Amino acid sequence: MMAEADAEENVYREAVVESPVAPPNGDINIDDLLPDGPQGNIQGQMEEFLGPQPEYDEEEEEKKYYRRKKLGVVKNVLGASVGGMIIYSVYMGLLQMQLILHYDETYREVKYGNLGLEDIDKKMLMGINVTPIIALLYTPILIRFLGTKWMMFLASGIYALFVSTNYWERYYTLVPSAVAIGAAIVPLWASLGNYITRMAQQYYEYVNYKEDHVQEQKKLPKGACHRYVIIFQSVFFIIFHLSLVFAEFPQRLFLHQFLSDYNHTLYNVKHCGAEGSGMIEGFNRTVLKHLPRSLLLIQVESVLMGAAFLSMIIFLAVCGAAYRPTEEIDLRSIGWGNIFQLPFKHLRDYRLRLLIPFFIYSGLDSLFSVTGLTLSYGVCTVGLEWLYLLVMVYGLSCSLFSCLSLSLLRLPRYVSLLGGAVIHGPLLVFLLFWSPAPRSPDQLPYLLVVIALWGMGSALNKTGLSILLGMLYEDKERLDFVYTIYHWWQAIAIFIVYLWTGLIMRAKLSILLVILLLACFCYWTMERRLAKNMHFRLPRIPRPKHKVKGYRYLEEENSDESNSEESDEDDDEEHQEEVIREDFGGDAGSQGSDSTRERRGGARGRRRRRDDDYEQAGEREEREKEGERGIEKE
Repeated sequence: MMAEADAEENVYREAVVESPVAPPNGDINIDDLLPDGPQGNIQGQMEEFLGPQPEYDEEEEEKKYYRRKKLGVVKNVLGASVGGMIIYSVYMGLLQMQLILHYDETYREVKYGNLGLEDIDKKMLMGINVTPIIALLYTPILIRFLGTKWMMFLASGIYALFVSTNYWERYYTLVPSAVAIGAAIVPLWASLGNYITRMAQQYYEYVNYKEDHVQEQKKLPKGACHRYVIIFQSVFFIIFHLSLVFAEFPQRLFLHQFLSDYNHTLYNVKHCGAEGSGMIEGFNRTVLKHLPRSLLLIQVESVLMGAAFLSMIIFLAVCGAAYRPTEEIDLRSIGWGNIFQLPFKHLRDYRLRLLIPFFIYSGLDSLFSVTGLTLSYGVCTVGLEWLYLLVMVYGLSCSLFSCLSLSLLRLPRYVSLLGGAVIHGPLLVFLLFWSPAPRSPDQLPYLLVVIALWGMGSALNKTGLSILLGMLYEDKERLDFVYTIYHWWQAIAIFIVYLWTGLIMRAKLSILLVILLLACFCYWTMERRLAKNMHFRLPRIPRPKHKVKGYRYLEEENSDESNSEESDEDDDEEHQEEVIREDFGGDAGSQGSDSTRERRGGARGRRRRRDDDYEQAGEREEREKEGERGIEKE
């Protein structure tokens, strides 16, 4: 041990002797003291690592980051479009196959005996069509509580539940699942419309990330993201309308081989088209040549179940969030009572009120095209075996002509809606007088042309309405309310179609024509008022009130400040609602302005009385002090 210590001391002394002599002025260069070799380059390597990188371009890296963000938005739009297309393909394909099988008397008696399958189908359709009537009460609450993305995922799960109940067809499986689908229809569509519009706004933010209003997360300039709303909504409907094509695959690939020809199914049918009533009067109660095997049915339903699960995975894994986490907290922090009331308050806006006839017509068109047009005109004329072709042509036409809405990038926004009305109007007049003869396969080309033209009008109508709402209501805090109102009125119209099933065809067509003319007049009135700069009335969105004390995030106006509730009370007292001057309904506008003046006047009066009280108290104190001074002097 002593020898090793002596050796280390000798080495240290040799190193000191061999080291260079310190300069006389005391300045020592640290680099000269570092030994040569790999360890001597450590400081140089650290300086090179921590210092500025000549190859790093901050602006280029920022461009790459926002390029990835833009690609993420495109991925979200495609994911929502494909997910919605798949889930509706499964739903409509299974429902159509189920109704055809359950309509056949032989199938019901052999498979289910006295189960009452026909009565179950009626109650199932009632659950699907009646339940959405109350959707306005809970849709905004669900969307804000769950979030837009998770609402789409949950709704797709309900549709998958409906598919799974067909493995065991009973009253207690089919009817509750149908009611659940009816409850999910409006939330699903409101979430999809909200999601696509939010993606357009996000894409604008990522394209213009250097702008001050984007960096400070302020409200976007008016009309800034209209271009992206038009493109994204058009892409969504181009993809979604293909669901009508894929929905016919189960019938074409599986059920078609079991269907009887038109001579058997239409044997007792006397009238078609405008002269008919109901769906198809006199349609044969047996439509199957022979019954499909149960194992084959299970295989088809399993494929549909797999597609429904695929849709759920797409919504979950591909689609990103529509709002930032802080924005989602703010959206649900305005209070459940306010969220419940705001859809009704938005109906004070004359723009929404004047668009209601178009909302109703859009719902009537959705169901009339796949029931009245394809059944009362198509199947009644050429037979059930051609149903798949009629619906596929309609779906392809809707998908293809949804591209026409891209013309709004160059043309005024009224072109899409009024263009669809110009196509549907003459077609409705033509259908009022056209009654093709039953069992006439030679009429198939004419039917396909009429259905393709109707699909063009439907595409312009639906795409135009979604684009118009995204252009009129650019505030991201209002999108869920506006799209909820739109699709709720659509659901009301679908319920009306469900009720009028037994009417004669001319009455149905007349109702459609009258509502279409009324919708065009109301829309023209709305555009005329906007052109005159007639101000509209929007309800005020309350400021968020955060009750979770442990969560903090920094903004210019921190909604978690301790005095936020006091400031909100003052705001609520002075501004009960943000009233934008409105000339439509002068009495209502004057009453609203008078009431707001009264509230403000009352608040000012209370403040004046409070100030007077303070002044009187001050005068009393001064008199008492003067009296005390006089007593002391005496």
